[in-house]
Amino acid sequence: MTLIQKFKQENIFTEEFIKLLHKKMLDDVWSWAGSFRRSNKNIGGHWTKVGVDLKGLLDDTNYWVENETYPQDELAIRFKHRLVNIHCFPNGNGRHSRLMADIIMGSIFKKPLFTWGKENLVGKSKTREHYISAIRLGDKGDISPLIEFARN
Repeated sequence: MTLIQKFKQENIFTEEFIKLLHKKMLDDVWSWAGSFRRSNKNIGGHWTKVGVDLKGLLDDTNYWVENETYPQDELAIRFKHRLVNIHCFPNGNGRHSRLMADIIMGSIFKKPLFTWGKENLVGKSKTREHYISAIRLGDKGDISPLIEFARN
């Protein structure tokens, strides 16, 4: 059993877990890791709505899981896509949202994790361009390229 398989749904879909995961991932990089952003960015809604928007996503996702609203891969990627667009933190949102999607796959669905293009997506690369393009298509309502990217 991997670490990702040890989380429970009732713990994953909470604000506390979202913040703790970001902190654990990036605390050695940024002192503010795990704290919601306190300014507006070029992505995401107004910073004062991060908590409200996140609560809506967490509630929606619990409903999706309980009612099998989407296929498992699609559910995890829809969650990831909305989470990155809420843009909870000043930085690290892409890495955080990808790990959250992997946690959903491993912990809730007991399925293989995503490959995310098999390349580091932090720096400039063709793979990152493809990833950003897939996110933008998701912004327009077509989530399938992001699902395909996550699995290839």
